[in-house]
Amino acid sequence: MTYDYGKRRDKLRRQLGKSGFDGLLVSHRPNVRYLTGFRGDDSLLLLTANGEVLLSDERFRQEIEETCPGLDAEIRGPGATTMELAARVIRSHRLPTLAVEGDSLPVAQFDRLASRLETTELQSASGLVESLREIKDRAEVAAIRRSVQIAEKTFAVIRAQLTPDLTEQQVAWDIEHWIRRFGGEGCSFPPIVAVGDRSALPHAVPASRTIGESPFLLIDWGATYDEYCSDLTRMIVTGRIPPKFARIYEVVLRAQLAAIGQIKPGVPLHNVDRAARKVLEDAGLGKRFTHGLGHGIGLEIHEAPRVAARQDRPLRPGMVITIEPGVYLPGWGGIRIEDDVLVTRNGHEVLTSVPTRLESEPS
Repeated sequence: MTYDYGKRRDKLRRQLGKSGFDGLLVSHRPNVRYLTGFRGDDSLLLLTANGEVLLSDERFRQEIEETCPGLDAEIRGPGATTMELAARVIRSHRLPTLAVEGDSLPVAQFDRLASRLETTELQSASGLVESLREIKDRAEVAAIRRSVQIAEKTFAVIRAQLTPDLTEQQVAWDIEHWIRRFGGEGCSFPPIVAVGDRSALPHAVPASRTIGESPFLLIDWGATYDEYCSDLTRMIVTGRIPPKFARIYEVVLRAQLAAIGQIKPGVPLHNVDRAARKVLEDAGLGKRFTHGLGHGIGLEIHEAPRVAARQDRPLRPGMVITIEPGVYLPGWGGIRIEDDVLVTRNGHEVLTSVPTRLESEPS
């Protein structure tokens, strides 16, 4: 994929100008990646009105030269610390004020940096880069599409190879294997594979429960491609469909479809969440939906925006969000259905295509 990092940095400069900062020290790794294409860790990006410089160490010198041509870089040697290098470079730019990413830079490092900067006022800021990352460009959408395709091909193989003696852990390991076989970099998060009553745990950790111990299981998985994430959840019935399962599943699916039907530019995020909750509440299951309806995906599996009850911001074209209503009944199990949705200029596009129609597995 080809990304326009210069255009992204220019957008951030304009945002900095409006915020009254003379520069920004970017420390959150996904934000450094978003603005430069650099994939290493323990590195910082200093962005000012007149330019930018990547602060890294000798381990990444060659990688920076190959993957970030034309990007100014300062490389510290083994005898210097990252904050010492940052202080020296910042002093050379003579910045009156500098924003730092308060959500990612530890307080101890903030204090060490501030103690070395007598003429620059450090101010903690939040969400400056993340607000740009909410709106995906064409290359980002293409990467997410590819990530979705890899995840879906993986699910098809996993479902076809399920046997009663497989454990949740073994299925989770197989998911990662096939994601890599199909061209993904790995899982976008540790897969959730939960059999029977364990599916009532929204973030169940795969254990030794075997597939044959219950007529149904939940699989929540995703792939990364070019570091962009996908996130899906499906229920699998391994025998005849239990009547109670069928009833609840139909309600959860209606809730998801109601929420997706709300997605278009200008609609407040809480309206989307409310559409799903109303369906569940009308069915007497509202209190069994115990988490937000969804979240943004991109370079991170959970990023802005949040799709939840108190989020009054409007949807905008280019956002990619998950829609994942669920019902959880301790001692019995849980049902969750999750898809990835792109907000388009005129409405939305569901990027995922794994069928949601409930089917019994052949006996």
